[in-house]
Amino acid sequence: MIEQDKLIIGSQDRILITGSNGFIGSRVVAALLQRGFSNLRCFVRPSSDVTRLKAIIASVPQAQVEVLQGNLLSREDCAKAAKDAAVILHLAAGIEKTFPGSFMNSVVATRNLLDAAIFGGALKRFVNISSFAIYSNRNIRRGGLLDENCALEDNPVERAEAYSFAKLKQDQLVMQYGQKHLVPFVILRPGAVYGPGTKHVTARVGIGTFGVFLHLGGSNRIPLTYVDNCANAIVLAGLKPGIDGEVFNIVDDDLPTSRQFLRMYKKHGKRFTSLYVPYWLFYIFCWGWEKYSKWSEGQLPLAFNRRRCAAYWKGNTYSNRKLKDRLGWAPAISFAEASRRYFEYVKTMS
Repeated sequence: MIEQDKLIIGSQDRILITGSNGFIGSRVVAALLQRGFSNLRCFVRPSSDVTRLKAIIASVPQAQVEVLQGNLLSREDCAKAAKDAAVILHLAAGIEKTFPGSFMNSVVATRNLLDAAIFGGALKRFVNISSFAIYSNRNIRRGGLLDENCALEDNPVERAEAYSFAKLKQDQLVMQYGQKHLVPFVILRPGAVYGPGTKHVTARVGIGTFGVFLHLGGSNRIPLTYVDNCANAIVLAGLKPGIDGEVFNIVDDDLPTSRQFLRMYKKHGKRFTSLYVPYWLFYIFCWGWEKYSKWSEGQLPLAFNRRRCAAYWKGNTYSNRKLKDRLGWAPAISFAEASRRYFEYVKTMS
């Protein structure tokens, strides 16, 4: 349990959770309730099915939990959401395939929320949930350490990944608000989050394309974090003193290799056909795709490129030392137990 006298807020102070109905967000709500934080405002989209969220809330009947529907692109809705909020845990993100759509739903929405939080005047911490997808490892050797000090992607457009582009711009926006408006913020960058509620194989293992699943990860370690472990890190980041302006990566202990994870997925979850492609071969393929795309003046989309290839499948080691040292976090659920729960869910849903 967290010692209440060592936190930036009390158990009755208001906490806003955006994306509270999502895969991670619903676990964050549950984790807060379990820790005795009862004054929660859960922001959800009007079209959301909140059955699961309401079940979580109902498990703690004495809690004062408000479910607020709205759109973060609306300044009025953001004002309602941020009113009296001492801590904002911002998990909402637009999963769009286009660059404009991703920018609107991640960057513009975050700007609206930050403006509302500043105007509200009660904010003590803004926690922005980012992603490993914004890192670049082009200048890190294969197997080298990727941590919070590593370079971010410097050309997300050429990488042709709208989500990476939007998350990078979102992080930059939050930092700018921290410098210009003195917004107390913390940025969290989870690795590949998995657990019951999602059954897809992370792209860090490979991709399903050309009619077959291409296994590209090989012997690489996969930066996994089990959804409940990730949620606990988010809660701690919203409550611990002395960490304003910091960035933390979230990865679990005992990270499996891509090959190990894929083998377990097929054995305990769902069987399917895969084809192993060595990194060097796929990197050459991406180089050729880039050349043809430029030669055809964009008629062939830059779907495969060396920047994305390196970011996902070059292979790195990862560290959660900063998260442990500064937040006192530790993965409560081991990989053995987490993978058992996950594969059981996958098998049930298959």
